[in-house]
Amino acid sequence: MKNKVKKLLIKKSEGIDGLLVTVGLCIIALLLCVVMKDSLTAFITQIITALQTKAMGILG
Repeated sequence: MKNKVKKLLIKKSEGIDGLLVTVGLCIIALLLCVVMKDSLTAFITQIITALQTKAMGILG
């Protein structure tokens, strides 16, 4: 009887922790995308420009 009570008290719900972490990380990523939209756009534009310059140098 004592072991059954102990098992019930210690038992964890499987998968809930991972699901909560995943949802939390998705929310943080969405917030970062909304808050940093302008700087993210500038960063991507800078990367594309650098890649185009490098490609023109290779093909040119």
